[in-house]
Amino acid sequence: MALFRIERRTDLSPAEAWRRLTDWERHGDGVPLTRVTVRTAPPTGVGTVFVARTGLGRLRFADPMEVTRWQPPAADRPGRCRLEKRGRAITGWAEIEVGESGEGARLVWREELRVRGLPRALDRLTASAGRVVFGRALKILLRDAP
Repeated sequence: MALFRIERRTDLSPAEAWRRLTDWERHGDGVPLTRVTVRTAPPTGVGTVFVARTGLGRLRFADPMEVTRWQPPAADRPGRCRLEKRGRAITGWAEIEVGESGEGARLVWREELRVRGLPRALDRLTASAGRVVFGRALKILLRDAP
């Protein structure tokens, strides 16, 4: 499995950074050729399911995910969210952590993913691509106010 980590700091408060990072449908704004649909009713919590559909034309795949940990940030601790990837093409997990950092917030995105049919010899390349794609998505989610 390809494992990668992205760390960012922002002037946003931890609560606002958390809100933006867990607005699942907006993740499609930062991931090329991707649309995200939430399948469960709000609010987000353990058991929330959403699907990222990526592709162009007939070349498409679905990346269904389920929230298995949901702990929004509080004054005395960082927020933590864990997503389990349950798709045919992509499996693994992602974790989001958002905590205080001076006047703003520090966030850490960790992800371990496996693309079925892709040899393990390409895990480093997959992790590198994941850092680029999700780094861009984080930049857009934290920069743009909905």
